[in-house]
Amino acid sequence: MDRQHIGSARPERLRVETRVVVGGADGDAELVVPVGELDHHTAELLRAPLDAALDAGRVRLVVDCAGLGFCDSTGLNVLLGARLRAEAAGGAVHLVAMRPAVARVFRITGAEAVFTVHETLATALPGSG
Repeated sequence: MDRQHIGSARPERLRVETRVVVGGADGDAELVVPVGELDHHTAELLRAPLDAALDAGRVRLVVDCAGLGFCDSTGLNVLLGARLRAEAAGGAVHLVAMRPAVARVFRITGAEAVFTVHETLATALPGSG
């Protein structure tokens, strides 16, 4: 066991990249791309950029889940929290390309009903409908 990392996220477990996607009438969006495992130990690595985007006034959050191999209840709660903040500001959280294991968590908890879920990134980005 690697005791050096107990209680903290090892950097290789989750990587999150972000970028602003300039939109038309829909406004700008924040594209958030988590890659790896989203769980109790890594949740803050996703929460921080979601909060930063919302704090900057970008209320359309697009989370590309194609590289997300695992999501537990803590990760789900991070996304639900971002959704509440975005909706309170007139926006939304869009989830894209969920892998089967991640989609299952959303399906069995009923969370898929409160998110806008897209199969492809093109349909989730501003100006795509």
